[in-house]
Order: sequence, then C-alpha cells, then structure tokens
Amino acid sequence: MPHKVYFEFGSVWENSLSLSVKIKHYMLTHIKMDKVLFLDIETVPQHRDYDSVPEKFKKLWDHKAKRLATTDTDTPESLYERAGIYAEFGKIICISVGYIRNHQLRIKSFAHDDEVILLTDFASLLNQSFCTPDVLLCAHNGKEFDFPYLCRRMLINRIPLPLLLDTSGRKPWEVQHIDTMEMWKFGDYKNYTSLNLLTAIFDIPTPKDDIDGSQVAKTYWHDNDLQRIATYCQKDVVAIVQLLLRYKGMPLLEDENIIFT
Repeated sequence: MPHKVYFEFGSVWENSLSLSVKIKHYMLTHIKMDKVLFLDIETVPQHRDYDSVPEKFKKLWDHKAKRLATTDTDTPESLYERAGIYAEFGKIICISVGYIRNHQLRIKSFAHDDEVILLTDFASLLNQSFCTPDVLLCAHNGKEFDFPYLCRRMLINRIPLPLLLDTSGRKPWEVQHIDTMEMWKFGDYKNYTSLNLLTAIFDIPTPKDDIDGSQVAKTYWHDNDLQRIATYCQKDVVAIVQLLLRYKGMPLLEDENIIFT
C-alpha cells in the first residue's frame, strides 16, 4: 500500500511538472508582440522634503521609517527620499508606454505634476485601446511594483481601475500581466535582477543616461525637470521591449523603427 500511494503521488507531481513546463514554453514562444502594452513608471515622494509633509502623514511616515532604519544614523528625515517607492507616501509623475504596430515600436509618455490628470489620461488609453482579453501588460518587476503601485494610486485618487489592471477575483492564469524580471527568475524567488544588468548580459544597446532611478526625486523636486525624467522613463520601456525580444529569440528593433510620439 505505501508503494501504491507513493506511485500515485509521483504521477500527480510529474503531471503538474509537465503542465508547468508547457505553460512556461507557451509564455516564451506564443506571446504576440503586437498584443503587448509595455510600460514603466517613475515615482517620487509626495512632498519636496520631510519638513513639507503634513503633520498627520509625518507621524505615519515616522512609524514607517522606524521599520526601514538599519543604522543609528537613519532618521525619518534622512529616509524620506525613499518615500517615493511606497504608494501610500509617493506619487506617480510619469508613465511611459510602448506598443508595436506594423513592425514599429511607438513610445508615448504621460507626464504631469497633477497625478489625477496623468492617471486619468492613462486609464482612458487602457479603456479605449487596450481593453480586450488578448492584450497583455508588461513591465520589469511590474508584478511587485508598477502594476500594484498604479492600482493603489488610482484608487486613492478615486479613478476606476481599467480592466487590464483590475485583477480582483481573477484566477492567476486569467491575469493579463507579464513581467520580464519574473520570467528571468525561473522560479527563483530570492533573485532580483535589474533591467540594466539584463540588457548588459543580453548585449542590448542602451543609451548613456544622464540620470538613474536614484536621481529621479532630486531631478523632479529640485531641478524641476519633468521632461528629463520622461526621457529616462521612455528608454526603460525600449529596453523592456528589446529584452522580451531577446527572450523570444527574435531580432532587436533598429533605432529607425522606434518612434517617440
């Protein structure tokens, strides 16, 4: 009897493994590039500095900062520059998207100081042009950052979630999201691999940027240069598209086939 139970369990495990392999194979070879909306977002703290935070939220940030502190020199003031990565204390200032039509990648950015305007315009794009069950949303680390951040900020700003973002009540295989970082993990949940590293190892040409992610808040609040941030955000979208093409074993897009609108 023990042998029989073991055999049945083994069969179930083998069938599950076979199904898993088939699903992964489908993800990498049957994704239609012209059915994917690629995106990247840029976020900053809601206020210029800690002293500008309203007293109500300052107390809440103080509590959050205690959990973030790793050294005796970490204070709520010094840690506030990291507030932008939390949807409760940050805001979105730019959403860049890309989609392929007629073998050309078209890039568009929604960048605005007023988050409500930015999110409303982005939601309108999703509702009007990317609302069918065969469309996929793709970002790098999107499942842990971009997608939930967008949903939380939309709810906070009382903007109804577009179908492509609303995952409530859906089964995992019904969620229309793909993530280039998750694909690279291959089940390794301990691993984080940056977009910069992946473009390097896959030999994907990327322009030399004058800013990186750690400088976005300063560029926004102190330099007041939203366009510079949008340019940086667009380059990340191009990199995500090229990375997925590499995953699929397809040729990279040439510069003349990348259109910024």
